[in-house]
Amino acid sequence: MPHRSARAQTRFLALAAAAATAAVILIPSPAIAAGNGEPQGPSAKIVEPTLVARATLSADHLEAGPPSGALASAANGRTGPFAGQVVPGFSAMIDNGDGTFWAQPDNGFGSKANSADFLLRNYLVRPDWETADGGAGDITIERFISYNDANHVLDFPIVNESTPERLLTGADFDIESIVQAKDGSFWVGEEFGPFLLHFGADGTLLEKPVPLPGGAKSPQNPYLAAGETPRVRASRGFEALAGSTSGRHLYPVLEGAYADDPDLRRREILEFDTTTGAYTGRTWNYQADQDANVVGDAFTVRNDVLLLVERDDFEGEQAVTKRVYEIDLSRTDHEGYVEKSLVLDALRIANPDLLGAGDGYGTGEVFSLPVQSFETVVRLRDGRLLIGNDNNYPGNDARITGTPDDTEFDLIDLEKERVPSSDITVVSHRGASGYRPEHTLAAYETAITQCADFIEPDVVATKDGVLVARHENEISGTTDVAARTEFAARKATKTIDGATVTGWFTEDFTLAELKTLRAIERLPQIRPQNTAFNGLYQVPTLDEVIDLARHSVSCQGEPIGVYPETKHPTYFDSIGLSLEEPLVAQLARNGVDDADAPVIVQSFEVANLKELDGLTEVALAQLISSSGRPYDFTAAGDARTYADLVTPAGLAEIAGYADGIGIEKSVAIPRKADGTLGTPTPVIADAHAAGLDVHGWTFRRENAFLPAEFRSSADPAGIGDLAGEIRVFVEAGLDGLFSDNPDVAVAAID
Repeated sequence: MPHRSARAQTRFLALAAAAATAAVILIPSPAIAAGNGEPQGPSAKIVEPTLVARATLSADHLEAGPPSGALASAANGRTGPFAGQVVPGFSAMIDNGDGTFWAQPDNGFGSKANSADFLLRNYLVRPDWETADGGAGDITIERFISYNDANHVLDFPIVNESTPERLLTGADFDIESIVQAKDGSFWVGEEFGPFLLHFGADGTLLEKPVPLPGGAKSPQNPYLAAGETPRVRASRGFEALAGSTSGRHLYPVLEGAYADDPDLRRREILEFDTTTGAYTGRTWNYQADQDANVVGDAFTVRNDVLLLVERDDFEGEQAVTKRVYEIDLSRTDHEGYVEKSLVLDALRIANPDLLGAGDGYGTGEVFSLPVQSFETVVRLRDGRLLIGNDNNYPGNDARITGTPDDTEFDLIDLEKERVPSSDITVVSHRGASGYRPEHTLAAYETAITQCADFIEPDVVATKDGVLVARHENEISGTTDVAARTEFAARKATKTIDGATVTGWFTEDFTLAELKTLRAIERLPQIRPQNTAFNGLYQVPTLDEVIDLARHSVSCQGEPIGVYPETKHPTYFDSIGLSLEEPLVAQLARNGVDDADAPVIVQSFEVANLKELDGLTEVALAQLISSSGRPYDFTAAGDARTYADLVTPAGLAEIAGYADGIGIEKSVAIPRKADGTLGTPTPVIADAHAAGLDVHGWTFRRENAFLPAEFRSSADPAGIGDLAGEIRVFVEAGLDGLFSDNPDVAVAAID
């Protein structure tokens, strides 16, 4: 099985403190270096995004103008109206190259109904950066332009219809994105139409709003006819807009999928010609990591190459996706979507100078921008990235619960750093399931930030044959299905691998039905802190898991691997929902089906691995339990057990169809009667002699799962010395390990 070759050294912020902290996420910080500044031992160069400057504007800052927010929803101790114009963060920015930026808020308070007293403006701002060398870390607003329709361009009523200035408000347009033309005018993308708006340098509307081609409208479109069905979902218009380097073309990006699009992950990119004032008809498709994710901003790097912000709607420790991807309009992937590659995971940024320390969640040695509305990315002329937020004042409180988020600008350096190597593969068991409900994109993303080499989805099938990630096909312990009265009649009793099981089963739900469920923590007594995330996250498809991996970069700069396990293959074959063929097809569609792909497919059964050996070139692993036998052996009347498979003869047979074995850890080192570790068996050495890699499972930090000598107390949920246990097994010769706590595993082996 392939090894990942280098891993950034994780500095354990406080291994002992992890026992007392409910949901600590421990993420890599800069590598330990020798006296000359270079890491000791084997190493590799990677891009390590690093926070080098930061500036903020108080959430409560008010600018001159009439009171605003009279109808805004009260939140975080703030209630409107506010004695001036609120600045609710910025949804788009322009670098002026002189230390100042144009920074544009959106429509104010989120809807037409509550934003009529919010004036649409574009602010000229100057950050006084906090850096390692000092600096106030403040954002100063120098002046603003007011968007207006003084020329009476609009042919529908606006809030300030009868005033001479005809200042535009958040009830007229929901402005979200901006590009400055070479003549100094501004092109603005908005969401109520969605429209492209063209304003002069003084903010005056120059021409009629440009609608989407084909007549697509949102529910808020002022031209929507009675009975007309909106094709654009509410608040899913032009959140993102980029301009070509020549200035001729604009590239508006729809924030979400069209209402009639069966592919909920598709986001359309259009091309608009500013010289003809019309769309060119050229479009591209971008695929979001999951259905609910939105495109938050766009920025042109060079011809055909854009940066896109992709984010979810979660904030704080619940956040999963806050990313900047680079796309190339001239290249598409195996499924016809524009190629995307990760530039920045804003949940994993090194902060060696502790900029912003003490400002709340995500401001330690590892910095993050965990805000709901990560909506600004600008690449500066020196190559650094400026990222920022719309704080949805007064609603967002990602940093400090109960306190509105400040507006912040974070400057990220993307230079390469040298990091040390490791030959031990760390597999995140069902994601970082020690910190988030298992088999969720939140668990997988957390594992990636904690430097796992592989993420592991267990694979089962839905009624309509879609492969999804669940530990078992019975889902009452990992989703909220038992509380869903609409599915009460689906409760059933079945025989699965010879055992009687009662509950709700994936094969009785279509994917669409399954997507309405939400994940819950499987071990609430052992991991009560994880129940805080119950009800948040969807059941992901295997395709979504693979996409997350192939669009992610490990701490050592390599692709994240995927380690799918086929669950109950004999059973699924018996009901006409074979796992093997759709699994192989899914790998092929994602372009990860060759021998060099970072994929290992595993199974407790033998026959399906032998079948897969003839269907795919990816690595295969035979799972070995400490007791019992593969169920396909039972079904076929084969008396051999797992113990027979780890004899020299059994391992030689495995080497004929698989590349490695995944063994229950007691197969390598059994426990003695007193619960302590005993003498290692010859299995690891015998497997190596047969040419097989050996990965062990499962390493968990709670006392309930640890050998007696590594427990901290009699409390099953207490946090023991997992790192100590891992070191013993690594010394015994393991090539890799599965852990619910990849941060601890990485710290133990590096």
